[in-house]
Amino acid sequence: MIVANPPRFNTSHRPLRAAALVRAAIDPVVAIATLLACMLWLDRGVDGPALILALLVFALTFPGGRDWRRADTRALMRDIVANWLVVIGLLLLLGWASQTLAAFDPRSIAAWALATPVLLFAVHRVAPGILARVLAAEARQRVAVIVGANELGRGLAARIATDPLLGIRVVGYFDDRGAQRLGDTGACRVLGPLRELANYVKSRRVDIIYIALPMSSHPRVRMLLDDLHDTTASIYFVPDILLFDLIQARVDTIGGMPVLAVCESPYAGINALVKRTSDLVLASAILVLAAPLLAAIAVGVKLSSPGPVLFRQRRYGVDGREIIVYKFRTMTCLEDGAVVRQATRDDPRITRFGAFLRRYSLDELPQFVNVLQGRMSVVGPRPHAVAHNETYRRLIRGYMIRHKVRPGITGLAQVNGLRGETESIEKMRARVECDLEYLRHWSLFLDLQIVLRTAAVVLRRDNAY
Repeated sequence: MIVANPPRFNTSHRPLRAAALVRAAIDPVVAIATLLACMLWLDRGVDGPALILALLVFALTFPGGRDWRRADTRALMRDIVANWLVVIGLLLLLGWASQTLAAFDPRSIAAWALATPVLLFAVHRVAPGILARVLAAEARQRVAVIVGANELGRGLAARIATDPLLGIRVVGYFDDRGAQRLGDTGACRVLGPLRELANYVKSRRVDIIYIALPMSSHPRVRMLLDDLHDTTASIYFVPDILLFDLIQARVDTIGGMPVLAVCESPYAGINALVKRTSDLVLASAILVLAAPLLAAIAVGVKLSSPGPVLFRQRRYGVDGREIIVYKFRTMTCLEDGAVVRQATRDDPRITRFGAFLRRYSLDELPQFVNVLQGRMSVVGPRPHAVAHNETYRRLIRGYMIRHKVRPGITGLAQVNGLRGETESIEKMRARVECDLEYLRHWSLFLDLQIVLRTAAVVLRRDNAY
């Protein structure tokens, strides 16, 4: 099947661009309209500070770009609320830092903060159906055919069918194989062999041709393109490399020669500077603010049991290089050999004071020093002991891809209930899937959201032992 995030090809695919623009604009339009409505409703009026706030809201919410194909109501609501809390948190921080909070009516802001996520949820629920009907009414659907009724072609047809805002209707496949070899092709039928494609396109209204043949079919593809040169249809090539799990896939050029990134770090170019700067600022602020707490914990560890204050363990960092990670010692033993046993509930190795530290993740605080050293990041895949890495890299496909970025103090897996002991291969596989999802969709906004959600997870003490 096709991966969720295909490479970013530059195309003139108008329906796709329109759908993406509508998705991106909905969040800021709803948020700003709700803000202005609340201010007018409460007789505040729209003044200079209100317009500045509206511009900030636009910058923080554009693009939204949520996937409307998602059917899970709870997941959509959770996504909207989590993102909105991040926006409100950032606005409050900016208002406090600039001492401009007093310029706004608290009633207007409170009403706006409560009403916006409700309206966002309602709009995201009804907008897809309304816009799909508008497209159908205006007869703006473009007709498409797919060359290749293989897994790739069928997956592409399924994707198009589930997103009506694309404005594309697939009428069928062209394939040289017989019906017995093809099997079930779903709602779309096979229109004929490849040699009949050009005549079909010329005699029918076909706007788009998707070529989903395997790369081994290069001569056939060239012949096909030659036959289609005198048609007006837009032609797209869907390479079968998309069957693989692509991480930050994109097209680049080297001396004018196109190259396709299959697995790449999300921190490329300016993103690397943005990520590192945010890490340094956040880690420095936390270490300064938590300095008295760090000193108190160090004294507590030293007095509670014999042994060093800090526990140093070898783990894998970016690109699989070994790093030393710091933690406050919470056990009576220091394991860092060929076999490392994970902490379990009521583990006898954990000291009484250590149990308290682990319950609130206070033992992880020294890792902010690792962030300043450049060994770790505030947000990223959690680093595992070297012994665990060597075990799981042989059992879980794509396990080592998580090391394309610096390991984090917290991560997407930890805020999705996958914190603590991984007592089964299935749980570790789920954690790795979250890590890879983070790599696919990284943004500074996602990092901020994970940091805020981490605070809630720590307070709930989920899987903390």
